[in-house]
Amino acid sequence: MAEFRIEKDSLGELKVPANAYYGVQTQRAIENFPVSGLKPYRAFIWSMAAIKRAAAEVNRDLGLLEPRLADAIAQAAAEVMDGKLNDQFVVDPFQAGAGTSHNMNSNEVIAARANEILGVPLGAPASDKPVRSNDHVNMAQSTNDTIPTAIRVGALWRLGELVDTLRALAAELRKKAAEFDDVVKSGRTHLQDAVPVRMGQEFGGYAKAIERAVEKILVASEGLKRLGIGGTATGTGLNAHPEYHARMVKRLGDFLSMELAASDDLFESMASMQDAVFFSGAIRTAAQDLIRIANDFRLLSSGPSTGLDEIRLPPVQPGSSIMPGKVNPVLAEMLDMAMFYVIGLDTTVTLAAQAGQLQLNVMMPIIAHSLFQAMDIMIGAVRAFTTKCVVGVTANREKARGWLEKNAILATALNPIIGYQKGAEVVKKAMAENRSIIDVVVDMGYMSRDEAVKALDPTAMTHGGLTGTPAAG
Repeated sequence: MAEFRIEKDSLGELKVPANAYYGVQTQRAIENFPVSGLKPYRAFIWSMAAIKRAAAEVNRDLGLLEPRLADAIAQAAAEVMDGKLNDQFVVDPFQAGAGTSHNMNSNEVIAARANEILGVPLGAPASDKPVRSNDHVNMAQSTNDTIPTAIRVGALWRLGELVDTLRALAAELRKKAAEFDDVVKSGRTHLQDAVPVRMGQEFGGYAKAIERAVEKILVASEGLKRLGIGGTATGTGLNAHPEYHARMVKRLGDFLSMELAASDDLFESMASMQDAVFFSGAIRTAAQDLIRIANDFRLLSSGPSTGLDEIRLPPVQPGSSIMPGKVNPVLAEMLDMAMFYVIGLDTTVTLAAQAGQLQLNVMMPIIAHSLFQAMDIMIGAVRAFTTKCVVGVTANREKARGWLEKNAILATALNPIIGYQKGAEVVKKAMAENRSIIDVVVDMGYMSRDEAVKALDPTAMTHGGLTGTPAAG
């Protein structure tokens, strides 16, 4: 078999690998953009194939595409959606503006496979191929409406996986909150001693933060459901049937089992990337709280001999090539690095979205890649952090108790009884003499020992309210 075949487009002839399903326009993109070596994310391949399938069926039903050709295109597109021919999607994410190269990669692969389904092999002359990439697979479409639609649909495709992954983390944090609820420890503000909290309250706060992040992601995803497919080149719908837009939205929603909506302004839905920016921003919001939680895990597990050592993380690997026995908080460190990268991807989405001009945003390829990569990285990183770290976290009850016993800020509970100024005198004296708050406040004559013991019960402090005096109301 020949190593190459010759294909021709409006610019002339070009060699294409003989066994490639893609064609001359994809080959030009390969040669023009040897930038990163990266390939399109599965979500981008899948969502474009979904659009091609729906378009073939809609155009068939409208009497614009011969049923035999439409059915072959739909079958080929369905195969791509199922993961076949993934290796044929080869255009670098840093490519021609708007995503024409990715669109043509999709058109050419699906056309070639559709022709095979109709009995025409890859190497056949173009004149023998009944399905043509531009005329049939791309019928009633433009890069300018398919790519923004693919970004929306592709993100929605992985939305459930992202949400489930974050909810699984929140659920494990909730379990730890219940497990650690009897562990009373020093609170810390400004990284300095503060009034007591229960470790369960601390972990419950982490869980709630992740739950809130999920709420924001779901709210932001609503805008992605509004599709501008059918606007074709500029939003006017030129070369598309008047019913094409509405039918496409319905067809995509039906076979993808998604709640999709027709756009009330095709010009806005094609030119503006604000829905993608909003969704990316919600992912960024989750990322920054994941960083905060990971950093707390690192701090709370620090030491163990010379740090806080209030929690112990699962030892998943040796921590040093030179220091024997060292174990590091590697899953928390990984989560930090992954979320830093996600925040960088959000910055890319934002900058690319504002770079759109007039009827088109030509930066859509990097918006798509960044958004799909952010989702992919968050899913993988959070899943690993949950299963390999959070599930196995244990509380060091003795260390938490020891730190609490040294915490002079417990005197805060005495404010309603002896006042702030006297409380400050007690703390200063206790710290200077390395004595307990109870002993000092009794020696200073401000309270009896029984009163002090009752007022300075750390567990009672974690329930809030007033200590040592009748409850208000």
